[in-house]
Amino acid sequence: MENYQVAIVGSGPSGASAAFHLAKAGIKSIVLEKETLPRYKVCGGGLVYRGKKDMPFDVTSAVDITFHEVDVYMGKNLHFKTHRDQPIVSLVMRDAFDKLMIEKAQEHGVTLLENCKVIALSSSKNGVMVETNQGTLQVQQVIAADGVYSQLAKMAGWEKDTRTLIPALEYEVEVDPKNFERLSKEIRFDIDAIPGGYGWCFPKKHHLSIGVAIIQKLKDEQKIKAYCAKYMQFLGIDEIVDIKKYGYQIPVTPRLDGFVKNNVFLIGDAAGFADPLTAEGISNAILSGKLVAKAIEESKGDLKKAAANYSKIIENTIMPELLTSMKLAKLFYSNKTVRKFLLKKYGQRFSEALTDIFMGEKNYPKNVNEKIKEKLKELVF
Repeated sequence: MENYQVAIVGSGPSGASAAFHLAKAGIKSIVLEKETLPRYKVCGGGLVYRGKKDMPFDVTSAVDITFHEVDVYMGKNLHFKTHRDQPIVSLVMRDAFDKLMIEKAQEHGVTLLENCKVIALSSSKNGVMVETNQGTLQVQQVIAADGVYSQLAKMAGWEKDTRTLIPALEYEVEVDPKNFERLSKEIRFDIDAIPGGYGWCFPKKHHLSIGVAIIQKLKDEQKIKAYCAKYMQFLGIDEIVDIKKYGYQIPVTPRLDGFVKNNVFLIGDAAGFADPLTAEGISNAILSGKLVAKAIEESKGDLKKAAANYSKIIENTIMPELLTSMKLAKLFYSNKTVRKFLLKKYGQRFSEALTDIFMGEKNYPKNVNEKIKEKLKELVF
């Protein structure tokens, strides 16, 4: 194989983002993808505006539909709608979206090696030896962008997984024309469609992506299929033309033992960068790819400096947001009575604030615990 400075394992949004920004910086890199693109990827496909505007190129060709409004429901009586001039959420199918991102990286000189599975990693004097089913690579750094079940993390020394993984179930559902017309009008989130979590209904071009996720750990997580079926009944779907069911996990807390080891950098879901409150992961995947490229570029070939740069950048950017979101998620999902009271009185304000975060206009408040306590006091007294 040719000589490369960086090997990126995984061609999802985080890996493709890293590859693109490394190429723009003049750093020679290769993307190792175990499958052949385009390939189906289980994902709701909700690209929020803060992630979209962080893209260095136009992604319109990979977008199925955009929504300037988002509907948040809690049962049949509480309904909150937010509107923005720019699309709050753009819905994509990940096969097309990921392929577009990689193609843009390739235009700047990135090499893509498909059907390439990493077998082993080993440290060397000059960085990392990467053994694959297609040969061995000697590189300075490896970027692990291989998702929630990251094998690279295990190979690189993360022996214990300190992330919190939550179960999610997604159905790609083709319904009759009448139901599709009705449900394709809005992108909706249903709080408590599942105990300690939420349901979503995302319209795509010709079908609906319907799913549920358990944010707060529960004893009866095995009932998730029954919860999803109940949610579809709640949506009024009485005729199904075709359905594909996918179960997966989402990391909603970051790793506790760092994001760089032995010149291997974790990004995206491999690092645990999904938002703990909403489980949205694409925007931080794209951002972390950009940040790891910046850290490597600014190190000027110094391996220790690159690791230190990345750790510092993550601690100053993504981590404060995740830690605050973790606190908010724990408060919000742990007590249904409190949650219902808060939404009944402050639901529209909550929906507007969450939309501002989706838009990249605001960050999570750092004093979230105090703010929630203040609102609860107002409700009680």
